Amino acid sequence: MTTTPASSHDQQTDATPAWVPVAAVAVTLILWASAFVAIRHLGHDFSPGALTLGRLAVGALCLAVVALARGVQRPTRTDLAGIVAIGVLWFGVYNVSLNEGERHVDAGTASMLLQTSPLLIAVMAGLFLRERFTGWLFVGLVVAFGGVTLIAMSTSPGGDRDTLGVALCLLCALVYSISMIVQKPLVSRLPAVQVTWLAATVGLLVCLPFVGDLVTETRAAPTSSILWVVYLGVFPTALAFTTWAYALRHMDASRLGITTYLVPPITIVMGLVFLGEAPPSLAYAGGVLALAGVALARRTPRRT
Repeated sequence: MTTTPASSHDQQTDATPAWVPVAAVAVTLILWASAFVAIRHLGHDFSPGALTLGRLAVGALCLAVVALARGVQRPTRTDLAGIVAIGVLWFGVYNVSLNEGERHVDAGTASMLLQTSPLLIAVMAGLFLRERFTGWLFVGLVVAFGGVTLIAMSTSPGGDRDTLGVALCLLCALVYSISMIVQKPLVSRLPAVQVTWLAATVGLLVCLPFVGDLVTETRAAPTSSILWVVYLGVFPTALAFTTWAYALRHMDASRLGITTYLVPPITIVMGLVFLGEAPPSLAYAGGVLALAGVALARRTPRRT
């Protein structure tokens, strides 16, 4: 997710009603949760690479309209290197891995595993951005690892297919975390929508080898599934990124980040309603434990 905090001057002069940023957050969380359900549903009609290419084609087109309307700043060579890295990792590797992972685990389990990313971001921020390590971070890592272990145990009763799904979702969390570290300096210099659009375009180019699969599978897929691919590109990709950036412009970043913990329960409810499936019982306990670990890692020591 690309975001650019607003300056204090902007916040002071903005007369936006308080409920508007809250509504933007709600829209974002619902759309992101729906993406897990849509990906799980489309696994029957589209292969992971083809689904990624179709989603990025629609999303990049929509983001281009927004970015070009706002005006584009010229990035430096360093900026371009970061954008390429984000495009390859987040929009390419992440999406293909998630699409494949959700062939092996349900949508709710996938969303819970993705919520381990704040832990990984905290670790990498300490390693590469020289942010401070705390005792709570290490406690959170241990607790979250226990939660992930429970999820893996709950989804692998007799083979390695479900374990593969867990591993792919954790790969998504890792790739997402790396992208956030790379993205942090970028969005301080360039508009968030522009960074997202350019990165999505890079991801689109990376996934062009799947164009043959996309054409073949689109011809064979029912119209409803094709419309779901369009939905993924327009709403969870283009619109949700825009509403999230808008919300961060009007809200505190740390408070806003905590709201993503609501994505797994929303996803679980949607999966139950639209797909008739839910995570195994043990996965619920693992998900709660993993989120507790993330919450512990985010705590800061008291100053004396």
